[in-house]
Amino acid sequence: MQSKRQSLKRRKYDADFKAEVLKMITNGQSVAYVSQALGISEALIYKWKQRTKGEEKQLLLGQISDTLLENQRLQQRVRQLEVERDILKKALSIFSQQT
Repeated sequence: MQSKRQSLKRRKYDADFKAEVLKMITNGQSVAYVSQALGISEALIYKWKQRTKGEEKQLLLGQISDTLLENQRLQQRVRQLEVERDILKKALSIFSQQT
């Protein structure tokens, strides 16, 4: 039993390899074909695919929250500039009445 465990060591795949596998699937090759060709289980490929989707979703949510924060900052700046404009208009009307 001990020798069986040692022979079933987990292989580690780098990010580039995973990206290439996912690119093959995106380009239309079936998961079964890629799995068989590369000697990887289909379940592992599906797991990588799910993780990639989750990471993309997190990235998208991060971009949305950044956009919302930028939008709020710009709205505050617009309000500030409108107040400054109104003050300048009042000052102009006051100075133009004196002459």
